[in-house]
Amino acid sequence: MGSSKRGYKSICVPFASEAEYQQCLADDERFRGHLQLALALHPELFPAGMGAGFKFHGFVRSKKRPGFKLRRIRLKDENQSAYQIRPSFMLPYLMGTVAEVEKALYLLKWEVPFGALTYVFGRNDMFWYRAYLALGRNSLVGTTVKDAAQLPAHLVADEKHTWLSGQKVYVASTAAQGCILGASLTASAGTPDLTRAYGEFQAEAQQLNPTYEPVTVNTDGWTATQQAWKSLFPKIVIIWCFLHAWLKIRDRCQTIKALYGTVKEKVWHVYQAQTVSQFSQRIRRLREWTMGHVPVALVQKSLLKLCSKAPAFKLAYAYPGAYRTSNALDRLMNYQDRVLYGMQYFHGSHQSAWLYLRSMALIWNFHPYGKRTRSQNPDRHSPFKDLNGFCYVENWLENLLIAASMAGHHG
Repeated sequence: MGSSKRGYKSICVPFASEAEYQQCLADDERFRGHLQLALALHPELFPAGMGAGFKFHGFVRSKKRPGFKLRRIRLKDENQSAYQIRPSFMLPYLMGTVAEVEKALYLLKWEVPFGALTYVFGRNDMFWYRAYLALGRNSLVGTTVKDAAQLPAHLVADEKHTWLSGQKVYVASTAAQGCILGASLTASAGTPDLTRAYGEFQAEAQQLNPTYEPVTVNTDGWTATQQAWKSLFPKIVIIWCFLHAWLKIRDRCQTIKALYGTVKEKVWHVYQAQTVSQFSQRIRRLREWTMGHVPVALVQKSLLKLCSKAPAFKLAYAYPGAYRTSNALDRLMNYQDRVLYGMQYFHGSHQSAWLYLRSMALIWNFHPYGKRTRSQNPDRHSPFKDLNGFCYVENWLENLLIAASMAGHHG
């Protein structure tokens, strides 16, 4: 699966307003100057051959918006490929303008049904459904990460089950730095299917940087997940999730109130160790305390199992930026859970469900932070800005459309 090749031929260029765009459209030299300035500021939005020069190559007219035209250009490099220039205030396929749809699409982050959007904003349910799914055709990595140097060295990955037409399926998600960088649907949680699912992240990341190989990935103890990542990136270091180890212990002793609080305190005291030697020392003390003070066999077994995994947990200390727990992804998967529950899971084809997941991911990556977050730190705008350090424009949807120039396929 992947974006339509047709989408690679559409360059989204920032324009301050439709009036500015129309003025450029009426004056070739002004249009050329605008493109050259955009190329100088944001070369990642353009094909690699743009630096060799270009010539104007006619117009594209659409029946959807009578009288509205898109400019076409042809590059002067050896391939002489043709591209259309789409202004940033306009959606792909001229479905509408940012001003017409951005508030409605924003509400989809809060699991608002398409019928409610129709009631409030007009049009029809299928229009909103198609506008939403269209976002998922873009590369998640290429749209979200605008500089190969920003590709994360440390990842966190996990799967959750959901439902497609009544059948259990799995969502394999990859995240880093507050962004969802991989979201794929697979029929099983076995190694071959998970390898294909996480392989989508690999393909998109290596389209941005062919030599990209992450340093670590944090996973739970599911063997198939770890084997999938090792198959895709042989040098990657698997960091076991400490949180998942604790959850198994919690489930064993939660009903034993006299024991639960003490066990919780001692387990997280181990996690909070600042150095490998301190961690080793605390693990030894936890093992000794378990053998002498935990009378419940199941709880004792779970605690000793955690202690036996100490060598795997110690690996994180050699990689200071590595994720030691899956919290960074769990928060994002909670968002996925809310949306999927609100829509009563998937009912269409595998392809439409796949696109829906990817659209969910991009809306998360570009959604604007709320007033409380921004009042505490005015420089924070969205997960996209946190990762890249900048935004193209203030409006979240227009920012997404610009970042998705050429469907997010750089150069």
